[in-house]
Amino acid sequence: MKIVLLGTGDTVGTPKIGCTCPACMDALAGGRSCRTRFSILIESGEGRVLIDTGPDLRYQLLKAGIDRVDGVIWTHGHYDHYAGFGEFYRVQDHVPVYGLKGTLDYILDYLYFMDPVRHDVSVYEPFRLIGLEFTLFYVFHPPVAESVGVMVRERDKKLVITGDTERHIPERSIAIMRDPDLLICDAITPPLFHLKKHMNTEEAEELAESLNAKEIVMIHMSHLFPPHDEAVKQWNLGYDGMELVL
Repeated sequence: MKIVLLGTGDTVGTPKIGCTCPACMDALAGGRSCRTRFSILIESGEGRVLIDTGPDLRYQLLKAGIDRVDGVIWTHGHYDHYAGFGEFYRVQDHVPVYGLKGTLDYILDYLYFMDPVRHDVSVYEPFRLIGLEFTLFYVFHPPVAESVGVMVRERDKKLVITGDTERHIPERSIAIMRDPDLLICDAITPPLFHLKKHMNTEEAEELAESLNAKEIVMIHMSHLFPPHDEAVKQWNLGYDGMELVL
């Protein structure tokens, strides 16, 4: 299983429009602080699946050399996690899409013109796609009514993507998340900041320890971090284009 972090930024991305903070200036200069909106590519020998389709998807796919996918899984109905799906227009028809019923109802009300092949998924129930086993689990991301993380298995390897969430995750979900080989974890700010609907780095590290994660990579980061090359001395932050293999 190959994982590519196409976009590791928060809802506004880095650089933020009009900002001259150190991270934004590093991003404008071409540094790894440059973070496009959220999307993750999961690739196996049988195909490719996108976890969320942020607004920067066209640029991300061109940069990664990807012209076709075998499915899209949406974690929740926030703009920065689905709006880029429209970039498939006149590129690929009838893309299979997966998610909870309420999430798909909301997103496809906007993206109806894409005519995707809809697959409603039940939370906590595994389903197979590109030769891998996927399971969606509830997380807590108010005020969204439903938001999920994603667990992916390939034989004895286990990947957990938290999705956008607060630290307080339902116990049934925690049970599914335990003992991952890799935890890709929401961490929107350093410890001095706290946003109620996301984790900061301290909370992400606490979650990783409680889950007995072998490795953690933090994503969905804001411009409030120091420039990337400084920040990675303290935290294991992902970056756009980062590739991981399980």
